Amino acid sequence: MIENLDLSLVDWSRAQFALTAIYHWFFVPLTLGLSFIIAIMETLYVKTGREEWKRATKFWMTLFGINFAIGVATGIILEFEFGTNWSNYSWFVGDIFGAPLAIEGILAFFLESTFVAVMFFGWNKVSRRFHLISTWLVAIGANLSALWILVANAWMQNPVGMVFNPETARNEMVDFWAILFNPVAVDKFMHTITSGFLLASIFVIGVSSWYLIKKREEWLAKRSILIAGIFGFLSSLAVALTGDSSARTLAKVQPVKFAAFEALYEGKSNAGLVAIGLLKKSDETIGEKKVRDFVMKIEIPGFLSVMTGGDKDTYVPGIKDLVLGSSQDRQFISVEQKMIRGRYARDLLNEYKEAKKNNNHARADEIKNIFSGKDFINDYFSYFGYAFLKSPEDAIPNVPVAFYSFHLMVMLGFFFIALCALSVFLVLRDNLHKNRWFLWVALLSIPLVYLTSELGWVLAEMGRQPWIIQDLMPVSAAVSQIKAGSVITTFILFAVLFTALLTAEVSIMLKQIKSGPKHQEEIK
Repeated sequence: MIENLDLSLVDWSRAQFALTAIYHWFFVPLTLGLSFIIAIMETLYVKTGREEWKRATKFWMTLFGINFAIGVATGIILEFEFGTNWSNYSWFVGDIFGAPLAIEGILAFFLESTFVAVMFFGWNKVSRRFHLISTWLVAIGANLSALWILVANAWMQNPVGMVFNPETARNEMVDFWAILFNPVAVDKFMHTITSGFLLASIFVIGVSSWYLIKKREEWLAKRSILIAGIFGFLSSLAVALTGDSSARTLAKVQPVKFAAFEALYEGKSNAGLVAIGLLKKSDETIGEKKVRDFVMKIEIPGFLSVMTGGDKDTYVPGIKDLVLGSSQDRQFISVEQKMIRGRYARDLLNEYKEAKKNNNHARADEIKNIFSGKDFINDYFSYFGYAFLKSPEDAIPNVPVAFYSFHLMVMLGFFFIALCALSVFLVLRDNLHKNRWFLWVALLSIPLVYLTSELGWVLAEMGRQPWIIQDLMPVSAAVSQIKAGSVITTFILFAVLFTALLTAEVSIMLKQIKSGPKHQEEIK
């Protein structure tokens, strides 16, 4: 299957999925965070009875609604692409991957969709408290949707809670709770939703700052900055903590990705964390891939070892250790050895199919028993995907993309912590009008926070290449056997459609922001 694979089909299928995911993620994080900010504002309205809070709630709710409607469309297309472009993947793990997506559709989506109608159209038709409960349930439902999708994605990064059935050549779920509480899933969910909270906070602070620059809607703008500043500051701290936890987990389950974050080729104890660095190609290679060296770097001594294992003596393996295998004083299984073990598992599976075809039941039962053995699973089947690699260096992700995405994301993350803290300080001191520079910085930070959010997914997905399922299936084995021309055509259509949707959303939101919240007589 792999030998005759059209590589352009793989590239275009990846490009189409990346296109859809990137556009989809323009809409999702704002939904996750803005829903809670709206719920907080409506809670203040119900508690105080002040119509100004209702006015503020309805204004931000309108922006939420515009974003929510367009986000749903791209999300549905994204899920369909698993069947159209990645049918081999869907066959191999559909019994596992499909379950969280089904729960997302049945539970979270319907919870969200049911109460969103009450939230938008229930003003003055239901009681204040019921409307408030509906708003909170929309916020909870939106984030529950994210939970199940992230559980599915985390399983791809760290496959757990399953067994392989050689009879159907499919992985089957045996432990739902192991999948739900997969360490990668826990970290990914907490990091993703808190980053969504942060994005929404920066969005609210930025839009409110525009009003203050224009000397409009001062009451709404200042109160919105205060709520979003506090919410964003707490969220930014949570993003940093969950990011740290995610890195520790990845060091265990995706060590090559972790090493690529830091462009760490040579493993070492007392490994430093690169704060800022600039990469260049060196003369050294691993197979056909150039090793990257630093033109310059500023490093925090020993911090990478401390972050990984708790003390500076922790040995952090580099890309060479993990790809080439054992060094002088450390033992690692080389990718070449993993390829040999993976091919043995694949050949055994092919032999099982032949035995079944020829009615050799004795041999088929013998092989089936081998596949169920713990030693075989740990020593051979766990490297099944390596059978499809052509060379050991194929296991190395794009190091510059991973390195720069990670470091730019981290630097901007610290910037947003400072921005949120300063926004709260200035609004409490009533000094926003004296610091117009801050208002401009806050406004211009809106595209930066969107960039940071997208970088997180670039890092997560590009950093795990070549795998669609870590160690079990490379992307090249997962693609549907269709014509590349079909994928190119749909890529172009989606690019035009999604660009039009994004342009429409931005245009509508800008028009709504310029027109501002409705006046007192219009909100009843």
